[in-house]
Amino acid sequence: MKNILIHGLGQNNQSFNGTKEYLKKRGMDTICPNLFEITENDSKNYQAMYHAFSDFCNNQKEKLNLCGLSLGGVLALDYVKEYPQKVNSIILIGTPYKIPKLLFKIQGAIFHIMPKKAFEKMGCSKKEFITFVNSMSNLNIAKDLEKIECKSLIVCGEKDNANKKSAKQLKDTIKNSEFKVISNSSHEVNIDNPKELSCVIYDFWKDNK
Repeated sequence: MKNILIHGLGQNNQSFNGTKEYLKKRGMDTICPNLFEITENDSKNYQAMYHAFSDFCNNQKEKLNLCGLSLGGVLALDYVKEYPQKVNSIILIGTPYKIPKLLFKIQGAIFHIMPKKAFEKMGCSKKEFITFVNSMSNLNIAKDLEKIECKSLIVCGEKDNANKKSAKQLKDTIKNSEFKVISNSSHEVNIDNPKELSCVIYDFWKDNK
């Protein structure tokens, strides 16, 4: 089984370093691609990233355990819908049930005034990042969720008030899914409390080999 961690928007592959280290200490190896770096297409929009991510997953010879935060969760959902035979389980952390369009507009205004250096750590330019965010505005995340049959875990940070409703909607829509709250954490659970997150991931993957 191949275990893949998928970082969120505004993060990079290093955002899961703490979680990876805790999992490694317990004998569980993981990989975490940098999403913008594997998206080589000049037009870095959501569809280009999804195609790059799906190619990355399809190149893995084993079945997959996918764990995605926010954007990473959206990519995991799209992948399991298209390639259910490749996925053993999914973990969705702070993942939206629907795109929050008003929040996206507010964030877009903030992104325009942020310095270019703030985007470099993600592996993209400021222009590419803003283009990418705009490309997500019409995604239909909720479509076909009821068809997902693999083992699924919905995770939300204790203080992530913006995504608690989405977590409940995902739990109610995805069949036989479980739900966990991570203490002392907001949206970026992998940064706020990587130790507890690693325990939740380890237990879920261990029980669903």
